Amino acid sequence: MKLSSTYAGIPDEFGNLNNAKTVLIPVPYDGTSTWGKGADKGPDAFLEASENMELYDIETNTEVYKQGIYLAPTIDENSSPDAMVNAVYTAVKGHVNRNKFVTLFGGEHSISIGAMRAMNEQYQDLSVLQLDAHADLRKEYMGSPYNHACAMYEANENMNLVQVGIRSMDVAETTVMNKDQVYFAHEMITDDYWMDSAIDALTDDVYITFDLDAFDPSILPATGTPEPGGLQWYETLEFLRRVFEERNVVGFDIVELCATGDYKASAFAAAKLYYKMLSYKFASDEQDHDGDYAFAKAEKNNVKSEKIEDDEY
Repeated sequence: MKLSSTYAGIPDEFGNLNNAKTVLIPVPYDGTSTWGKGADKGPDAFLEASENMELYDIETNTEVYKQGIYLAPTIDENSSPDAMVNAVYTAVKGHVNRNKFVTLFGGEHSISIGAMRAMNEQYQDLSVLQLDAHADLRKEYMGSPYNHACAMYEANENMNLVQVGIRSMDVAETTVMNKDQVYFAHEMITDDYWMDSAIDALTDDVYITFDLDAFDPSILPATGTPEPGGLQWYETLEFLRRVFEERNVVGFDIVELCATGDYKASAFAAAKLYYKMLSYKFASDEQDHDGDYAFAKAEKNNVKSEKIEDDEY
């Protein structure tokens, strides 16, 4: 299938860089993955799925593409891991300086390092919210600090890192991990308040990095290292919606879609996830539907408040 020149095939007027609020940077890099290959094919699979997706979001009653989504040139730097990280850093920095909401689609998780570095220079007290099956806290792996297994080391050292859905790691990573800000999957399943706790751990400005293996393989199997016992679809959306409502999300990336074999359902889930996250970000900016969404949120919050009062007496 020949891909459109705009994200999801949206009209050119909504895909123009000057008018778009959002920039989407594809990074088809798979230079350091150690098991399942195919993350380099992830961006094209994601973009193809996006072209076959409805662009009206029922939950928020919005069509967020009308806020403008610019599909940036693909970053095709494959000469070395550090060159790729630098290329991502430069691209993200340039668009952030233009006051764009910058998003990326990988590629494997090492592509996030450059993006987080650029964001950290822009925001003084940045939190990074990682949704992932793996801790990714190795200082170096296979001779490089820019390996997918090291994706979060720099963020852990220099930013406020909150990790959600973790269920696989090396014992050495326990020596650098801040366990007070790690939400392990086996504990989340019995903790009714993990969302509240995780959001409380975030500062005002938040960058989200979403490794698709955070999901349970029954939801999204086409990823390089699928781990059983992952997040479910609607709990994930509820958590993300709350993060976008309660914090200032400054950008995000989605990584590790392994587009080999029977991947189309996974690619479609990734496309829906991306569009959902944008819908949450700009729901209050949607002029055509803003009043309806604001009313729905207020009504929902009102119901919760009344329930709390009823429970107290």
